[in-house]
Amino acid sequence: MRVQRFLIAAALAAATLFPMAAMAGMGQPSPWQIGFQQSATPIMETITWFHDFLLYIITAITLFVLALLLIVIFKFNSRANPVPSKTTHNTLIEVAWTVIPVIILVVIAVPSFRLLFAQLTIPPADITIKATGKQWFWTYDYPDNGFSFDSLMVQDKDLKADQPRLLTVDNEVVVPVNKVVRVQVIGADVIHAFAVPSFGIKIDAVPGRLNETWFKSTVEGVFHGQCSELCGKDHAYMPITVRVVNDRDYAAWLDQAKKKFAANPNENGTTIAAKDAPSAQ
Repeated sequence: MRVQRFLIAAALAAATLFPMAAMAGMGQPSPWQIGFQQSATPIMETITWFHDFLLYIITAITLFVLALLLIVIFKFNSRANPVPSKTTHNTLIEVAWTVIPVIILVVIAVPSFRLLFAQLTIPPADITIKATGKQWFWTYDYPDNGFSFDSLMVQDKDLKADQPRLLTVDNEVVVPVNKVVRVQVIGADVIHAFAVPSFGIKIDAVPGRLNETWFKSTVEGVFHGQCSELCGKDHAYMPITVRVVNDRDYAAWLDQAKKKFAANPNENGTTIAAKDAPSAQ
């Protein structure tokens, strides 16, 4: 009875102190979150499934090892077993502790390789975007449409009520829903990393090397990410914001973006970000 009461009290305390511990938001972190953000792409759904699958395996192994330890502690201590065993060899046990781990690793490897193949094999793209990491902001090129823009973090004093701190940018990446988006990533100065958790993508932006990843968002909304490679003093202040919209809103944004961002090219041919950049809202 004491154990049951303790467990109930612990559960109530956890529910009181961490009411949102198991609840993860979509597109941005949630208070007290301990799990992944909600998935917005098929790849992220697979990552979440694989994570849970591994958790079950790890839990089973941990409980098994704990049971063995308890058996050894209570059954083979000097008081319960004053005459120690002189066994030096057991063929069955030695075969088992070799074969069973191999089987477990194979069971883990098969879905792992499938996930890696899906992540690294980019399907025919509907849209291509080039993301260039700089100290400390991102420049996005839409090569199929002939414009580019810089994306900088919005300062705290300029944030609106519904905009998350350290994650909101002045110029968002806008893409249509249910379309394959190829993202080419490169660094302009040092190594950065392009990461959007709800999409299940994270890839390094390396100077002189063009890396590629992709995503296909199945839901509309605003999705935030950050540079995930330590890149200098303002590493924490170069967020990524992707707005996923329907085809009609994307076409309207594209028409505005071509006019706005093509108006102020800099000496490198890219476009200087403007505070009055078009929004997909």
